[in-house]
Amino acid sequence: MTAASLDIHLTEDDLDAALRSDARVGLSADPKWLPPKYFYDARGSELFEQITELPEYYPTRTERALLERVVDEIADAAQPEVLVELGAGSAAKTRLLLTALSARAPLKKYVPQDVSPAALRAAADEVAAEFPGLAVHGVVSDFTDTLDNLPRGGRRMIAFLGGTIGNLIPEERAEFLARIHAVLEPGEHLLLGAGLVIDPAVLVPAYDDAAGVTAEFNRNVLHVLNSRLHADFAPEKFRHVAVWDAAREWIEMRLEASEDMTVTVADLDLTVRFGRGEQIRTEISAKFRIESFDAELAAAGFATGHVWTDADDRFALVLAQRR
Repeated sequence: MTAASLDIHLTEDDLDAALRSDARVGLSADPKWLPPKYFYDARGSELFEQITELPEYYPTRTERALLERVVDEIADAAQPEVLVELGAGSAAKTRLLLTALSARAPLKKYVPQDVSPAALRAAADEVAAEFPGLAVHGVVSDFTDTLDNLPRGGRRMIAFLGGTIGNLIPEERAEFLARIHAVLEPGEHLLLGAGLVIDPAVLVPAYDDAAGVTAEFNRNVLHVLNSRLHADFAPEKFRHVAVWDAAREWIEMRLEASEDMTVTVADLDLTVRFGRGEQIRTEISAKFRIESFDAELAAAGFATGHVWTDADDRFALVLAQRR
């Protein structure tokens, strides 16, 4: 077995600088906002794993079941020599792809990308042990602005699963897809997992479960600010809110102040005032229609070759080719 290699293009100092900038800008805005990536410290990651097991939260299990059903078709259509995965995390679902792709020539390399060196090292080593004939080359970076650091060479397929594409607003999605297009060579593939527009009666509870796990996950971003920027948020004084924006066709998660309060972010020398009922937007999760999603891909220079959906049309896997 060849040991996994790891390239680090994002340091702790880089992450701290990004957090400081995002917190200052977002908490000074009107309305206030924070990026969803700051949910995911160790506790936030544990809470999200719990969310994926909840009865209301259909996206993870729906995507996995769909991937299990069509993985051989994906492998036959793309036939990559290199599989690149953005936001790899534990690479759990990717093992389905790796198994199918490894059963067919010519897969030679797996390139997982994530922001956490420790998590990426663990995942890369596990994959290297499980697939001893496969070169594993991890890349520590932020997929939103460091795509140029992905290794080139070999016919590649970039996988971006989990519906994470929906966390980007339309302008951010257009920029992201344009950057992917610039990184790929003509004929290479992009595999996307995307949640579809469905009945809000099913959709909203997926982000507002009865057990309150999503509420605790949402409030975790305030714990992160407290620990990393020495803020003095009282997370228990913020109510979790999840609403469906029918015009934009996305879920918004927010935190709502239960009373008037003043918060100090010591490391930023920033004082933030909240009125009772004032909200911080912490995440959007856009849902898509196949036709409009195809148009976004086409505008970025991709041709959609295959679209697979589950039986209830809740989730889609889209395989697009770079023109």
